[in-house]
Amino acid sequence: MSLRMDILSRKSSIGLLTVLAVILVAINAMVAYRSVAVLEHSQSWVQHTYQVIAQVEIIMGSEKDAETGERGFLITGDPRFLEPYSNAERDLPAELDAFQQLTSDNASQQSRLAQLRSHLVVRNQLLEHAINLRRGGSSMAQAALAVTEQGKAEMDILRRIGKEMQSEEYRLLTDRLVQARRADIRTRITVAVATILDLILLVIMSRYLYRERELRYKTELQATELREANERIIASTAEIHELNETLELRVKQRTSELEATNRELEAFSYSVSHDLRAPLRTVDGFSLALEEDYAEAVDAVGKDYIRRIRAGVQRMGQLIDALLQLSRITRAEVETSEFDLSALADSVASTLVQENPGRQIDFRIEPGLTATGDPRLIRVALENLFGNSVKFTSRLPSALIEFGRDPAQNAYFVRDNGAGFDMAYADRLFSAFHRLHGDKDFKGSGIGLATVSRIIHRHHGKIWAYSEVDRGATFFFSLE
Repeated sequence: MSLRMDILSRKSSIGLLTVLAVILVAINAMVAYRSVAVLEHSQSWVQHTYQVIAQVEIIMGSEKDAETGERGFLITGDPRFLEPYSNAERDLPAELDAFQQLTSDNASQQSRLAQLRSHLVVRNQLLEHAINLRRGGSSMAQAALAVTEQGKAEMDILRRIGKEMQSEEYRLLTDRLVQARRADIRTRITVAVATILDLILLVIMSRYLYRERELRYKTELQATELREANERIIASTAEIHELNETLELRVKQRTSELEATNRELEAFSYSVSHDLRAPLRTVDGFSLALEEDYAEAVDAVGKDYIRRIRAGVQRMGQLIDALLQLSRITRAEVETSEFDLSALADSVASTLVQENPGRQIDFRIEPGLTATGDPRLIRVALENLFGNSVKFTSRLPSALIEFGRDPAQNAYFVRDNGAGFDMAYADRLFSAFHRLHGDKDFKGSGIGLATVSRIIHRHHGKIWAYSEVDRGATFFFSLE
């Protein structure tokens, strides 16, 4: 699902980036097109101004040609000199109309053109009159030259108007050249910026497409790995299914073996409780008869032997009882429930105080403690832990035994101020028949803490201890 979402996200990103790229390119193209259009418009006005200036020169050139032809004819009387005059008379109207059309948007030039037309009419009339006088004969030549001299003033006016027209156009040309130059600079900048933006966009698109290709390659690689992993899972599933079938068979076999072992343990327990106890009872009975009936016949050494025999028998009986208890705990069903642990500890403590009437034992039990487990087995565990504390504080005038819960350790604890032990031997505490103190110091079977450990482990908990010699011991245990 996540892979599909990633693919859809990348596809939408590509589409969005493509749309943005098209929009940006379109904007760049539009801006560049407008800049070029402005530049072309400015250049067209420059060309238009050049045309107007050229047209003014054409008009003035035609008028000059007319004057030159007229003068040549007046001086020589040769009609061939009138050809430039005739051509000018023919072309001037069209040339004036062309100038009028080119400057239709310029009111000042139109005004000058009107003045030019009126003075050209006067000037042409004078020229024509002088030519007619010259054609009248040689006597009229001087009069014709006089008329021509009169037209010179009109020609000066025409030149002045022509210069004004040219000056106006040169002024416009200067302005339009500046505008064209500015438009050219703006166009160059616009095209450069558009090109840079397009290049940046091209780089971004290239990098994005490269990353997309890498992601696609990785996705395909992941898909291949997932497919191979799926194939391995299918193969493993088949193998696990086969192993499960084999495991079920092995569990059945192991269960049968455990059931057989339990039956053997039950038979062993029965043998221990009946077959081994009978000889012990015989030894104990006859040793008691010797001690009571033949006490006078046995010396002090013999009496000591008899007491040792009876003590050994009693110790053997205690060991048998402890082993039977450990065996029963190992095979007992754990019936879990929530119970009042403080009340259970108070009950065990009261029993121990009653069993030791000559001692001063101070039990301090934290109230309100609850636990989840088998109360019968937990009682056995507390009996052994409290019993150990009572035993190892027996040499003190006042024994202090505490029971509570340590939040830091997340465990319950039993603490006393007794003999303690060396932590170097702590790993032997919970093994059967391993004792850290001899019978001369403190009597015991070596089974009690092993029994406690078995009970705690059957509750899926942990047990550990901390102690210093002659400074007491603290046993911690946790329950699931």
